[in-house]
Amino acid sequence: MQPPPFAPSPLARGLAVVDVEASGRSPWRHRVVEIGVVLLDYPLLRVEAEFSTLIDPGGPVGPTDVHRIAQEQVVGAPSFREIAPHLADLLRGRVLVGHHVRCDEGFLAREFARFGVELPAMPTLCTMALAERVLGGRLTGRGLAACVEAFGLPEFDAHTALGDAHAAARLLRSALATPAGGVEPLRELVDHAQCTPWPKLRQRAGAVHTKNRSVAAATAAHPLSPLSSLSSAYAVPCAVQYGVPALRPAVVEEMA
Repeated sequence: MQPPPFAPSPLARGLAVVDVEASGRSPWRHRVVEIGVVLLDYPLLRVEAEFSTLIDPGGPVGPTDVHRIAQEQVVGAPSFREIAPHLADLLRGRVLVGHHVRCDEGFLAREFARFGVELPAMPTLCTMALAERVLGGRLTGRGLAACVEAFGLPEFDAHTALGDAHAAARLLRSALATPAGGVEPLRELVDHAQCTPWPKLRQRAGAVHTKNRSVAAATAAHPLSPLSSLSSAYAVPCAVQYGVPALRPAVVEEMA
């Protein structure tokens, strides 16, 4: 048990960079086994806070050789439903950012749907599409590792949810700082996010139940360079097809 690292206000404004590790490639058939969130302010895109936890999928954890999460590591971890109210508070009012963001969004939507909650149509920003827009043919691959390397950014602990989220946040800042990346549409997305209606989920009393993996132990057991093992776009391709534009505004509904 540990206290939540950040208690956002209802008017939180900025971006939430999210990465999920899952038990397989399909949001419809597989489950989230780890989630990482990095909150960025706007307009400076500074890190405000972070959150991560392993999640008990209620079944097999899937490709341990990819995400390095063993079955025994999720014993005692919360279910997605347990952390959902806190996660909703972190995402509320923010632009959802991810590398191949449709994949992360798809897994989140299915996990919320499993207990009857519809994930709102948040505005999204895809760092994969941004990197392609900025570098084009200079990219050797679409994957996060290839894009990070192409921008000359530091190596990261690949396929850990929080490591990937931090890497995507750095990639986002680098891409938006270029003329091709463009910064003006971001303000519109941030404004849209403030108008996105979110369902209210009942918070449990007390601290948020989380369980974080030991990155040091995982790295010692798998002493490979994070970049060397991920030359392709995805070691386990997401079943959600790629093709989302870099920027997607929210569908703003009129509030009663």
